[in-house]
Amino acid sequence: TGVLRKKEDFQKLRSMGRSTGCRYAVLVCLKNGLDYNRKAFLASKKVGNSVVRHRFARLVRESFRLNKDILEEGKDIIVVARAAAKDKNFDKIESAFLHLCGLHNILKESK
Repeated sequence: TGVLRKKEDFQKLRSMGRSTGCRYAVLVCLKNGLDYNRKAFLASKKVGNSVVRHRFARLVRESFRLNKDILEEGKDIIVVARAAAKDKNFDKIESAFLHLCGLHNILKESK
């Protein structure tokens, strides 16, 4: 799995990707034409200080890692933190991530 880094990729995903949100995060998804997923986890300063923001990114990254076998391949995925995610534990963040993946129909069981 790759990581989204280029500004052009983010701009394309923001303009052409489908966005769905829940209480703790927003997930933006778009097909990338590759045989693997690329991902990025974002949190603005509204969410909290750098410790809080990096904690959110670690929790979502771990959710992604544990569930990558049930996610469809060939997607660009951005997960953006909302301020409500600030003090949430792993279970809440993981369930929010899987819920958003289900809404985007990128879970293999949902097909």
